[in-house]
Amino acid sequence: MKKIVIISGDPNSINSEIIFKSWKKINSSLKKRIFFISNYQLLKQQFKKLKYNIKMIKINNLDQAKYSDQLKILNVDLKFKNPFEVDNKQASKFVRNSLNLAHKLAINKKICGIINCAIDKKLLKNNIGVTEYLANKCNIKNKSEVMLIRNKNLSVSPITTHINVKNIAKKIKPLTIVNKVKTINSWYKKLFFKKPKIAVLGLNPHNAELRKNSEEKKIIIPTILKLKNHGINIKGPIVSDTIFMNDFKKYDVIIGMYHDQVLSPFKALFKFNAINITLGLKYLRISPDHGTAFDLIGKKKANPLSLIKCINFINKFIK
Repeated sequence: MKKIVIISGDPNSINSEIIFKSWKKINSSLKKRIFFISNYQLLKQQFKKLKYNIKMIKINNLDQAKYSDQLKILNVDLKFKNPFEVDNKQASKFVRNSLNLAHKLAINKKICGIINCAIDKKLLKNNIGVTEYLANKCNIKNKSEVMLIRNKNLSVSPITTHINVKNIAKKIKPLTIVNKVKTINSWYKKLFFKKPKIAVLGLNPHNAELRKNSEEKKIIIPTILKLKNHGINIKGPIVSDTIFMNDFKKYDVIIGMYHDQVLSPFKALFKFNAINITLGLKYLRISPDHGTAFDLIGKKKANPLSLIKCINFINKFIK
């Protein structure tokens, strides 16, 4: 029975709330497969403050799987001064230690995949996201790792991820586009046994009218032609200001040039009905498609739907 690891993520967040709400909604047989990487005392005290009654047990290894109705904690051993307001230095150490432990378990094939709850990027070195952090851990050098936001209706993926807008254009390279599209195409064929219909957006408004010096003309169009010659079902560049009105329904995946170009309209359409998948690593990594929601801490208003969908996806497709 392959095991699933869930990293509790940023201690200053809604994560303890969505963990509790999700745990209450999944069945006992699935609970047997799930282990949390967290700090036992931290989570226990946060549950207590929220007035959540839940059975927990601190374990030392993944072989302690017999407690089907208890939330099993692989303990990250840290002493927190204040479990309800963890300072950035402690939170950063906790998050990095948690990710490193999960990475080690995944690399050694002890688990079928990683789910991490929301993490503030400022807690990771150089303000990178979890996608980039784990890609570095996996020694991915060719920029083939992919951030894919997915539900049963649509997937979107940005070529560039967590970088400032002023740096986007210089990061759009033919090889980066080729590697990421091939990663997505191969993943769909392997997991869903289908060749996905892929749309690629241009970078500029109205595709810069396809002027000779535009990124569309110099980089994106030649790269799409190259990918077509490799047998990939791909179309573009498509202007980004209209595709999410209705035409998105024609495609399995829409690839944008930058983060908010595809994530903002996707979230406007589907809200919490999505998961964030990292492709191209040496293992599967998934996370809920939302942030730490600092403004909702303690209010019991957090929506657990995305975490539940992460758990169901890994349970259904990854054995």
